Amino acid sequence: MLNNISKVLTNSTKNLINKRYYSSGSSILLNPSFLKNTPETKVTTLPNGIRVATEESFGETANIGVWVDSGSVYENDKNNGVAHFLEHMLFKGTSKRPNAQSIELEIENMGGSLNAFTSREHSAYYMKVLKDNVPNAVDILSDILQNSKFETSDINNEKSTILSEMEFVQSNPSEVIFDQLHAAAFQGSALGRTILGPVENIEAMNKQQIQDFVQENYTGQRLVIVGAGAVNHEKLVQQVKDKFGQIKAGSQSKRSTIKSEFVGSELRVRDDSQPLVRFAVAVEGLPWDHPDFVTLELIQTMIGNWDRNIGAGKNVGSRLGEIVSSEGLAESYQTFISAYHDTGLFGNMGVCSPETSDDLIAEMLSEWQRIGTSATKSEVERAKQKLIASSLMFYDGNSKVCEGIGRQMLTLGRRVTPYEVFLRVSEITVEDVRRVATYLLKDVSPAVTAIGPTSNIPEYNHIRGWTYFNRL
Repeated sequence: MLNNISKVLTNSTKNLINKRYYSSGSSILLNPSFLKNTPETKVTTLPNGIRVATEESFGETANIGVWVDSGSVYENDKNNGVAHFLEHMLFKGTSKRPNAQSIELEIENMGGSLNAFTSREHSAYYMKVLKDNVPNAVDILSDILQNSKFETSDINNEKSTILSEMEFVQSNPSEVIFDQLHAAAFQGSALGRTILGPVENIEAMNKQQIQDFVQENYTGQRLVIVGAGAVNHEKLVQQVKDKFGQIKAGSQSKRSTIKSEFVGSELRVRDDSQPLVRFAVAVEGLPWDHPDFVTLELIQTMIGNWDRNIGAGKNVGSRLGEIVSSEGLAESYQTFISAYHDTGLFGNMGVCSPETSDDLIAEMLSEWQRIGTSATKSEVERAKQKLIASSLMFYDGNSKVCEGIGRQMLTLGRRVTPYEVFLRVSEITVEDVRRVATYLLKDVSPAVTAIGPTSNIPEYNHIRGWTYFNRL
């Protein structure tokens, strides 16, 4: 949720420090001073540009991770998929640890775990270990990132694994919808490509492509080494110097030369054999560091999510959820934000019967317009309390802290404190909500994608018109 707050605190936010807030309809006192007693985030930048960021806390375990400002947006049409392919290959062996089994056995003998992910803008490799094994974790991470062998035999074997993963993703309509949404909204640009890449690229992947991608993107200025939990900052800095000091500084991120411009568009895949239709309607959102990003997250909270199979029934916390539940319009819906360094997506995804798809989309866009014109103080205050609570959960536990530090250091260049989270959300007014909703959601050309029995999905011009006219 709120891991992406603007880089600058306004004066009005700072003036909130001495205020106290009560949750709507509750006697619970939310005192910002409680949130000041959190571990300090220490950051040291090494000569080669690598940043070491830590939050030390009591306990017996630590999370150590490497966050890289590199993902599928740094690829091109020919090597699309290489960032994710690299993630797989970094577990296959180094000169010191000759194969995947030796890496796995060493980690298991420590009682630790190693995981990784690749997104459109970032990649990460992170371990959870006992505090005495932090130096070993740093050694393993530095070894796989700098000394992986990328054997041709391993590359060829991994192709079948990744192709199987692609088949699994293609069988998940929600995953397909989201990839198609990016393809429609960001046509012909870096964000429009998938993370896994096309089949032909995976089949043709070779050692040289992987090595070239590492050399270009895995440089000092684009790496953040994160420690959370039972970790000493000064010791970790020295360990990183020893193990990562040979990495070249390189330069700041070099994105694709084609800027990812949002395009109002639609992409439908009709399949009447499916019982349910799945769709997404999105507009251009905001980048990570936009001053109004927190307000957009509040709007996301107000519109909410709903799932027929999860709790609450008709007593849900959003107006749209109540309508969807009481009128039986959907199996589920979600309100999503996908933020990137220079743009973003905001919208709704829905799963419903073909007969109700027209009404569900109309209700969604009607709610967008209602928030822009007549959001109330009570619902804004209620959503603020919910957003504060859900956002602060991302500061609970070493794993979440480690991930939050890594992401924020890459996107904002600093760590956002829990206290700042409280202040930034508390500062939002009804006028802010109406202003941002009107700016982003009113009279715009959305991107629309749908899969399944799509015959009752309204024509694009109707959906476009509903961003201006409220039919209800």
